[in-house]
Amino acid sequence: PDTGQLLDAYVAGINHVLATAEPLPPEFPLTGAAAPAPWTRADSLSWMLLMAWDLSAQSHRNELTRLRLAQQLDQASIDDLRPPYPGDPRPAMANYVERYRLLGVGAKKPRNDAAPKAHSALGEEPSAERSGEHWALAIGTGEGIGSNNWVVSGAHTRSGLPLLANDPHLGLYAPSTWYAARISAPGIEAAGATMPGVPYIIIGRTRNVAWGVTNTGPDVQDLYIERLRPDDHAQYQTPDGYQRFQERVETIHVKGQAPVTHTVRSTRHGPVLSGLTPAIDQALASDAHVLSMRWTALDGDDATLRAVRHMNRAANADEFIAALRDWTVVQQSFVFADVHGVIGMLAPGRVPVRRADNDLRGLTPAPGWDARYDWVGHIAFEDLPRVINPPDGLIVTANHKITRPGYAPHLTHEWFLPYRAQRIDSLLRARKDHTVESFAAIQADVTSLAARDLIAALNALQPLIQPDTPAGRLALERLSAWDGAMRADAPEPLLLHAWLRALRQRIFGDDLAEVAPDLVATSELTLPLLNVLRGLATARKWCDDQRTARTETCAQLAQESLDATVAELAATSGKDFLGLRWGDVHRAQIDHRPFSAVPVPRSLFGHDIEVGGDSFTVNVAQLSLRADAPYTTRHAASIRLVFDLAPEGGDRWIYPGGQSGNPLSPHYDDLLRRWQRVELLPLRPGPGQAPTPAR
Repeated sequence: PDTGQLLDAYVAGINHVLATAEPLPPEFPLTGAAAPAPWTRADSLSWMLLMAWDLSAQSHRNELTRLRLAQQLDQASIDDLRPPYPGDPRPAMANYVERYRLLGVGAKKPRNDAAPKAHSALGEEPSAERSGEHWALAIGTGEGIGSNNWVVSGAHTRSGLPLLANDPHLGLYAPSTWYAARISAPGIEAAGATMPGVPYIIIGRTRNVAWGVTNTGPDVQDLYIERLRPDDHAQYQTPDGYQRFQERVETIHVKGQAPVTHTVRSTRHGPVLSGLTPAIDQALASDAHVLSMRWTALDGDDATLRAVRHMNRAANADEFIAALRDWTVVQQSFVFADVHGVIGMLAPGRVPVRRADNDLRGLTPAPGWDARYDWVGHIAFEDLPRVINPPDGLIVTANHKITRPGYAPHLTHEWFLPYRAQRIDSLLRARKDHTVESFAAIQADVTSLAARDLIAALNALQPLIQPDTPAGRLALERLSAWDGAMRADAPEPLLLHAWLRALRQRIFGDDLAEVAPDLVATSELTLPLLNVLRGLATARKWCDDQRTARTETCAQLAQESLDATVAELAATSGKDFLGLRWGDVHRAQIDHRPFSAVPVPRSLFGHDIEVGGDSFTVNVAQLSLRADAPYTTRHAASIRLVFDLAPEGGDRWIYPGGQSGNPLSPHYDDLLRRWQRVELLPLRPGPGQAPTPAR
């Protein structure tokens, strides 16, 4: 009740401003939109659910990808494309490709290496238009997305007290997803980052405790293939026989047109996804079944707002840990520290427990009428991953595997690759006198360990790669000597990513056929590519182009792709290799909501700025790999924060755009260049510092 009363007070404050503020932001008069409706409790809670969706949707998208691939590949080939986390064994699974065939799910027969070769132009990249439709389910995913946070004990700092850093990676938008704020009231002093519509500080500190978050990435969504009753499609099969779908009707009001109604169906697992997009229906390819989804965020009550309230009031690490017990909506890896020198990591959130006889492991859609695929509870709070005061005094999470050997509960088989975490760890161990400034320098780091691995794998094919042109030979020589730093002013990052883009299409395009424009263009396939180049992906001859009469090798494809890439870059840029700059094409595009969808206002309200980095650098700038803008990034550090627990320390922050959401304000974009340069601003005044200017 007390949390509800405080939420009501917050809602009342929003509505007071809506009722009295003049004028409304320019988006309203420019679009002719009516004034916003009064804010409600449900709006704040729904905003938290939408953030949970953004952080959880990778689970069901990965399942849909396997379902789509099962239409044309055998399971061993899919395993090559979806390899286990480095060092982990491949999870034992039933033959779901054969099972889908027997169920009549999916429209195509799996292909194999015995398929006849068709003659076509080498390296031709099928367009999304030729493939019929874009595989929209992969939008927003990628192997490099996520966040970084880390904390070190006083043994690693100049002050002798902990330092903590966090930079969550989200979509780039204007106005910003975040804004910096301070709360000062009886019993609470908190500062950091929050979101419009959500009370309290989400990432930040109290007087005595600081914290940061990254997405843990557990498998919290399962898709179910629900079998329809043949003579009555209003019913679906369960372990106890057929039962009717639950239904509700949603009404969507459309300006200038009649309202649109949509019937939402739900099963015992959750909402039905079939019929939402053509891509979902294309993946299932069955009139006798529908897909439903179970998601932990839709299970029972949610006390996350209460958790955030108590986080904002925590006086020490123990109180902060106690507050996290109520964190429910989406599992996050919290690192924290207090002024007494305690550092720790805890990953709270609701994570499902699957049965031991679940032979699909939550990795691909399961028959909904088979009870062995139902969840049997959630992991207890006491069993969630945690580390308190580790002996080495360092904790890093970057969406990589955070569980240690022997950890029993299952979180996921699909962690992000550990490149960012490895780079952060090495930079932290390089010195023992860290400061706020050295932490900001780590946040600015653009060295890609993935690039180093890829260059090493390509160099291992030598001397078989022999470019035909002097420019190709110079490019290979420069890449071989390169340190993997994705600097905006350097040519090597552009050459490498253009080469890899062409090479991925040459290696995987023929095998993926009509899925290639979607899957190759929206996923970096970094680990599968490394495994192919290293000879570890053996389900089929990936480098042999099925569309040609000859038998290609990986070295041949690499050489031909490099020569073609160097020639194309010279033709399109009008420059030789050494005159290229990564930042000319690798630009952060910060879309305005909603004007970036309209050509004329887009340039006035959105932002476009060159950046370094790539999908695997600490200073992340994920490549979109879209055909029209393959090197543009729309996903990067949405805010950077550094917290110093020393009394004389100064906390820092920066994010792209500005503190104001009003495009006519001078503070709408005054932080953009600082964010580009990773120049952090004071969050609260330290000794001798002036207060941060009001925004």
